[in-house]
Amino acid sequence: MNTKYVTSISELDNLVGLAPKAREMMETVTELFPFRSNEYYLSLIDWKDGHDPIKRIVIPDSRELNTGGSADPSCEKDYTKKPGLQHKYNQTGLLLLTDVCGGICRFCFRKRLFMSCERETVKDVSDNIEYIREHKEITNVLLTGGDPLTLETRQLESVLRQLREIEHVNIIRIGSKMLAYNPYRILNDQNLLYILSRYSTPEKRIYLMAHFNHPRELTDVSREAAEALRKAGVMVVSQTPILKGINDDHETLTTLFRQLSFAGISPYYVFQCRPTTGNQFFQVPVEQSYEVLQKSWQACSGLAKRARFVMSHATGKIEMVGKTAEHVFMRYHQAADSANIGKFMVFKSNPVARWFDDYRHALTDFEPKKFWML
Repeated sequence: MNTKYVTSISELDNLVGLAPKAREMMETVTELFPFRSNEYYLSLIDWKDGHDPIKRIVIPDSRELNTGGSADPSCEKDYTKKPGLQHKYNQTGLLLLTDVCGGICRFCFRKRLFMSCERETVKDVSDNIEYIREHKEITNVLLTGGDPLTLETRQLESVLRQLREIEHVNIIRIGSKMLAYNPYRILNDQNLLYILSRYSTPEKRIYLMAHFNHPRELTDVSREAAEALRKAGVMVVSQTPILKGINDDHETLTTLFRQLSFAGISPYYVFQCRPTTGNQFFQVPVEQSYEVLQKSWQACSGLAKRARFVMSHATGKIEMVGKTAEHVFMRYHQAADSANIGKFMVFKSNPVARWFDDYRHALTDFEPKKFWML
């Protein structure tokens, strides 16, 4: 299968044939938000369907130009200890290895990496490795970017080898959408599978944090690649934000979770879509997201509904755990301030809230009963 990358609207036009107005619109969008995909992933799109969810994931849309949002909604800059290294949670170090992806999701929360001339990734990670070596509380390291599987295998091997030389690093996670975007990256590189098997041991596993947003991304080829990873000793889990027009209906989510679990891929997180610049039209109100998720789980086994519904807020991962007609209930699943982990919060219901701050900012000195923290 040809997996040639497509990085301009003119290339896309040559491949699929675009209406002149659509091409003009897309070129305008890409002046701000770049485009990248490949022939495999584009082949999953039904171009006759104006509401095709795969198209919505990767093809530029004029609504991205609506104002609002933040380039860094989770304030990652506040937790950046060195260029390319974040340390927000005590046990977790995060390495930004690249600013290249197999495709650019239109709702990407880190799209600033593709837009800005200011680089946040580094090629030489030696200083960052030394930081991790000195901070013995770090038990797991997340390799991300961009997508680490866009790196040459020898570059990825170098990072894995250096991390495995650090005794207190027990888990290495690789954040990647390559199982969806280009599973041939895995199937066609036996050296990659060998290296992963070498550094994923029974005592210290490598986890691939896959990103499946819609059931149609989980193709036979994706399943084959996931199985190859498992045979190499890599644990495969998946996460997705809830996205308007892509997976914000319970039938789609049910199918996604069930098919993932059937394939042995554990659902890990369901995210509230972050309020990143250009993401507004992908966002679903928090309480609606929660209700859709709960309804989807009614048709799922326990293995298919192990994910947690969270907001990756600047202060931590905030899990929504319940709601009534008048209140919503949240807790800190993870927190930058470890003292907040497990803290329980109760807010007045806000059906239009799209982010945690929409609940917090609704509070006033005259309405103390809108919020409790236990």
